[in-house]
Amino acid sequence: MRVVFMGTPAFAVEALRSLIEAGHDVVCAYAQPPRPARRGQKEQPSPVQAFAEAAGIPVRTPLNFREQADRDAFVALQADVAVVVAYGLILPQAVLDAPRRGCLNIHASLLPRWRGAAPIHRAIEAGDSETGVGIMQMEAGLDTGPVLLEDRLGIGPTETTGALHDRLAALGGRLIVQALAQLDSLSPAPQAEAGQTYAAKIDKAETRIRWDAPAAVVRQRINAFSPFPGAWFEREGERVKALRADAGTATAAPDTAPGTVLSGPGLQIACGDGRSVALLDVQRAGKTVSSAEDFLRGSPISPGTRLD
Repeated sequence: MRVVFMGTPAFAVEALRSLIEAGHDVVCAYAQPPRPARRGQKEQPSPVQAFAEAAGIPVRTPLNFREQADRDAFVALQADVAVVVAYGLILPQAVLDAPRRGCLNIHASLLPRWRGAAPIHRAIEAGDSETGVGIMQMEAGLDTGPVLLEDRLGIGPTETTGALHDRLAALGGRLIVQALAQLDSLSPAPQAEAGQTYAAKIDKAETRIRWDAPAAVVRQRINAFSPFPGAWFEREGERVKALRADAGTATAAPDTAPGTVLSGPGLQIACGDGRSVALLDVQRAGKTVSSAEDFLRGSPISPGTRLD
């Protein structure tokens, strides 16, 4: 098919690669404009822009589609289909209507659960046992269109957003190729009215660990916010990110304050329900990620220490 691809972050690159390898004619890629990044704040192209340019695909980076010229340029591509993956812009109806077979979105959840911007983070944070990818026909509403095809993945007890992101990206690439191959025979299924949830963007104010929460909530939030933006605590005034956690085996005494380091293997912390979490991977400011055991060898913490 003659395809226009619309995506921005690394999650979308696997789908673009899969479309190219499947032999589709990707005539243009749309991505968010380059943004200042890294220490020098030099403008950097998005992962999709960088990959598309390396593959010889023309790239467009409009700020939005409010200008008629941008809409006309999209229509002039005469696409059979547009594939949209985490693009980051609301598409006007004129754009949605332009491709002959419409616009298909690759969404990283089992719709209608976790519509919105951060479905992978929120699925882990909520303790969901499974998630997946849906291929959705786009319409004007936010992730409200009918689903053409979906597949499921289980979520492991210590799986982070980073690890699940990569598995879902690969699944999305396979699924969009399958959907285009079977497009004439697929029947769009309207989303259920029940079970709708919204995956709001992660606010940095959410990332400080609240040890007074139940242990399961603390563990899920740590894994959900890893690797970015990273859940964190303070130890002697130094900020430390907790990047992977499991259910702890240590038991806290009834009067133990949440945030207290407990005796036991590794780094186990008391939480608000009397249970504990075991930190598996941590990162000191300016340092690389290390296991909790390596962290403790270089920076010992005695049982009974209170973490903020």
